[in-house]
Amino acid sequence: MIRLVFASLVAFLPVASQACETALILTMDVSNSIDSAEYRLQTDGLADALRDPEIVETMVAGENYLTVVQWSGVDKQTVSIPWTQMRTALDVESFAQKARLMERAFILSDTAPAEAIFFSLTLFDQVPDCARKVIDVSGDGTPNGGSEVRAARNAAERAGVTINGIAIESMGLAITNFFRGAVITRNGFVMTARTHREYPATIRAKILREISRIFG
Repeated sequence: MIRLVFASLVAFLPVASQACETALILTMDVSNSIDSAEYRLQTDGLADALRDPEIVETMVAGENYLTVVQWSGVDKQTVSIPWTQMRTALDVESFAQKARLMERAFILSDTAPAEAIFFSLTLFDQVPDCARKVIDVSGDGTPNGGSEVRAARNAAERAGVTINGIAIESMGLAITNFFRGAVITRNGFVMTARTHREYPATIRAKILREISRIFG
């Protein structure tokens, strides 16, 4: 009898909601070095990556949050798609559609990744329950404006935020080496895309690595 009463009480207890595993900010370089075709490769690549069944499954399992930030010069950073929690496959699909249709925020502007990082750090106050906080920085050039990138990277480390990178190369590994030395945090990683045409496959692999339970 006691067991039956206890079981009945347990059945009516509220179920604790699952906190999100990862809050991921996808930042997109739209500075002067990115032409319209390259911009569209980035948005279409992101949308296609989010429709990957493995990414959808992992996103929903972790109830992760996503947002997209476009950035270029010192005073040019904006949230293009606000924080969205991925509770169902429909949430991920809706986010992918918004990414594909996303209008370019800036044109003819400098490249200031430090300001993009500082801007992104302020956004995590909106998702305090996530176990991991990650900024995904992509770019095809080195800074020609703004603050010292290492200072922004150090601020992220102090805040417990991971920075990963996609270096889009036209030749050699100059951008990759810059990302390794100045952009990513000690627990982060950088992936290399050989030209913008490799960006879609690279962003898929990168997102999957960022939201996996085994990280780093």
